[in-house]
Amino acid sequence: MRKDFYVGRFDRNGLEMLSGEECLALLANNDFGRIGLSINALPAILPVNYKMVDGVVVILSAEGAKVAAAANHSVVAFEVDKVSPSGEYGWSVLAIGVAFRVEDEPELLARLNGPMEVWIDIKAATLIGIRPDIISGRKIEGPRHRKVFGADSALATRLG
Repeated sequence: MRKDFYVGRFDRNGLEMLSGEECLALLANNDFGRIGLSINALPAILPVNYKMVDGVVVILSAEGAKVAAAANHSVVAFEVDKVSPSGEYGWSVLAIGVAFRVEDEPELLARLNGPMEVWIDIKAATLIGIRPDIISGRKIEGPRHRKVFGADSALATRLG
């Protein structure tokens, strides 16, 4: 069962929260993100191409940490974002779920169709799935407030 972190319209920093449905729609309309996982007990963030299939993030990966995470059914994070060149508009979606090998779910594998952009040699690759159990997102709209950090800034004075 997926849990959305959509509890109100704005988070504590004033960013607009996205519903689970909005997050899934943004994931479905993009193809590049980052997977967060543990490698030798250390956090790692790796870029990946992906495709959404029936609410599941599907990644094609060569042997390595991502495939090992799927084989071990590890909990992973998946993040996608877009920001305008000016930095005034954008969004970010974070999905957390258990990684698995798509070949272990033939019914999902059967629904995977259409092209998928990838950077790797597909001959020895494995399809990895992430079914989001927890999903959250935020939308950035409007001018950012510039924060100045330096020796004479209000923050430096308060911390110093």
